Amino acid sequence: MNASEAASPAGQGDDLPAVAPQLRALRRRAGLTLEAAAGAAGLSPAHLSRLETGHRQPSLPMLLALARIYGTTVSDLLGETAADRDAIVRAAGMEPTRAAGWTYFQAGAPGRGMQALRVRVPYRAEGDIVRVHPGEEWLYVLSGRLRLRLGDSAHLLAPGDSAHFDSLTPHRLNADDHDGVELLFVHTLLQSPTATLCLGHPTGDRHE
Repeated sequence: MNASEAASPAGQGDDLPAVAPQLRALRRRAGLTLEAAAGAAGLSPAHLSRLETGHRQPSLPMLLALARIYGTTVSDLLGETAADRDAIVRAAGMEPTRAAGWTYFQAGAPGRGMQALRVRVPYRAEGDIVRVHPGEEWLYVLSGRLRLRLGDSAHLLAPGDSAHFDSLTPHRLNADDHDGVELLFVHTLLQSPTATLCLGHPTGDRHE
């Protein structure tokens, strides 16, 4: 099985929309056979069949590929309609949530294929915990300086700097300034609640 076929097994991410009926309906609407659609997406027909029957959950890259092939959007694949959510998130509506010292604000609509957050990381808050979890992360430093550890490499990011990485790479984030750091944060982890999305899952490694 190639890398593009990696997906969450059935039973994980039960809060995801039921995408299986949409996948089959949109493929048929596009006039594609199972074999043709699977080939265009870089999947095996058996794997696409499992997605369409709900035995596997698609990853975000897989959804993006299928949406492109079917001439539609990820929102359409997820069964969303324009009336389901507002495209605009007002500052006044961003309620702060706190977890392990971090403060984060939901900066995007819930239930999307990407999660967008505005995050405040205080000095020495959770800075020694290594995080490893599925998905991709993009972050942008708004204020303060961020120390970012990616695998064996360490980086100091200043305001205006950004990072985009596979979050299966062990990583840790901590503020370098006593006043903390503020970030814009985007993640593709579909099935994660915001706290897990923001903080990830500790590996138990607390050593530099």
